[in-house]
This record gives sequence, structure tokens and C-alpha cells, in this order.
Amino acid sequence: MFVSHIDDIKKTPVNMEGVEGAFKQVLVGPKEGWKGHAMRLFTLQVRGHTPKHSHPWPHINYITKGDGVLFLAGKDHPLKPGSVAYVPGGEEHQFRNGSDREFAFICIVPEEGEK
Repeated sequence: MFVSHIDDIKKTPVNMEGVEGAFKQVLVGPKEGWKGHAMRLFTLQVRGHTPKHSHPWPHINYITKGDGVLFLAGKDHPLKPGSVAYVPGGEEHQFRNGSDREFAFICIVPEEGEK
């Protein structure tokens, strides 16, 4: 069993090439007892973005705040709170903050995606 609050979960900068103004919180994953998957919250600052990248695992996303863009399948898809997206494994993708406030989204991946 695991119960917490977003304010009590460590927020760490995402440090990889091509990232700007991105932070990650692992909300629930193997350490909290959910074997096989992880649910993370990514927060992108104004003008923040992830790199254009791909990886073998898929992920599911749910937008919680702000307006942004998901580059997927060669085109931009506008996102707002309540938007959902499925990114298949192997697909090049990128999230960008498209607003003048924070943009945040939940990202659920198989355990291999959270190492």
C-alpha cells in the first residue's frame, strides 16, 4: 500500500541532451509496490521541452495543466488539460510547453522506462 501527496514527492530536473526546463516526479512505481510500471508527473517550465527522441517502450499520457504540444508521427498535436495520448514504442516524439505558464502531464510507462 502507498498513499502520498504530490507536494511530498521529490521533484528532480531531467538531465539529458535536448531537454530544457523539465522536471520529473515518480508518483507510483516499483519502489511504491507497483511492479512492472511507473506513473510519473513531468512539469515543463515556460518554453521548456523534452528532446525529440524514441525508445522501445510505449507510454500513456494525461495532461494535467497548461497548454502544450506533442510532436508525434511527424506532426504537432496541441494539448490542454484533459488531453490524453498514447505514444507507441519506437515512435519519435517530443513534448513542448506552448503557454506562458507551467505545462504538466502524467506519463505511465513499463518499468523498463523508469530506470
